[in-house]
Amino acid sequence: MSDEDSSQRTEQPTARRLKRARDEGQVARSVELSAAAMTLSAALMFFVIGGAWISSLSGYFAAGFTFDRKLLDTPALLPAAFASQLTHAFMLLLPVLLLLLVVAVLAAGATGGYLFSLDSVMPKASKLNPITGLKRMFGPTAAVELLKALLKVSIVSVVLLLLLVNRHSAELLMLGSMALKPALALTGSLISESALWLTFSLVFIAMIDVPYQRFTFMKRMRMTKQEIKDEMKDMEGRPEVKAQIRRRQREVANARMMQKVKEADVIITNPEHFAVALSYDPSSDGAPILLAKGADHMALRIRTEANNHGIEIFAAPELARALYFTTNLEQTIPDALYFAVAQVIAYVFGLGQVQPGIAPMARPVPKIPASMLFDADGHHVSTPERSK
Repeated sequence: MSDEDSSQRTEQPTARRLKRARDEGQVARSVELSAAAMTLSAALMFFVIGGAWISSLSGYFAAGFTFDRKLLDTPALLPAAFASQLTHAFMLLLPVLLLLLVVAVLAAGATGGYLFSLDSVMPKASKLNPITGLKRMFGPTAAVELLKALLKVSIVSVVLLLLLVNRHSAELLMLGSMALKPALALTGSLISESALWLTFSLVFIAMIDVPYQRFTFMKRMRMTKQEIKDEMKDMEGRPEVKAQIRRRQREVANARMMQKVKEADVIITNPEHFAVALSYDPSSDGAPILLAKGADHMALRIRTEANNHGIEIFAAPELARALYFTTNLEQTIPDALYFAVAQVIAYVFGLGQVQPGIAPMARPVPKIPASMLFDADGHHVSTPERSK
């Protein structure tokens, strides 16, 4: 990646970019984490059972050099004896090997997860490019790896020097005068304790390397603004993506519309199949505004929301259909429906002003112009329909 290209990659990677990289086998990996986890697990195991483990191993080792007369008289039995000793030694090592295998698998997926990709092992011409190879050898990544190697060697050397010289110098001097088994047991304890302290230094390096690997991976995955635009165009061109976007837009629009229902002054219904919510400000000169409308299930939701907020529901099938098919959301009603809607709104406002002893206004029957008559499918009809 050139410097100019890197300077243009200022945008965070999209989910599709990260998925494509993962399919190609590109994930954040920390070799230091795996090494530290395996070394720490082995050191902990040796620290707990190191003395007994090496004592048992030394017993098998010594037994391998002990021959009875039967073995000396029958050389053909020697391979079986050696095989038995190797089997015992392998069974002694088997728990350690299994532990390291499990830890290696767990540590490998701790940063980037688990994946299997053939793309990462397929031959690529870019991998054979000598210029690319030189960039990897002398680039910033190689410099960081060199720095980590020097840091590991320095920390391990200092820790090992402090352990052997300052803490266990007396035990080291005693090894030469001890019997074989006690000496091997003491050696095992010293090695396991030293390995445990050394692994703490590797854990420290891994704690630095894991966030660094995540940072460098996300930096490599950054995209240019043009790449994001191209990706959006490509995604929006897919039928399933378009359908998902339209469905999400409808959900957002419906949710916003349902929030407007509580601001309505009246709900005009079909009474079951259609429902429209109207709002009117008597202090203004404007016409009533359609806040929400719906058919079937959406109409039921509008009626339920109106009941929850105590909004009057007025059944007028022809007027409800006319408003539903001729008026968009947040738009004023057509001029041809002014008189019919005014009758309904006057009636609804009058309900809130009824006084004792005064008869309420009679329920109106709105008259709809012939040009505003619709059936349930939105087709014009020539005669009024009194059905739902």
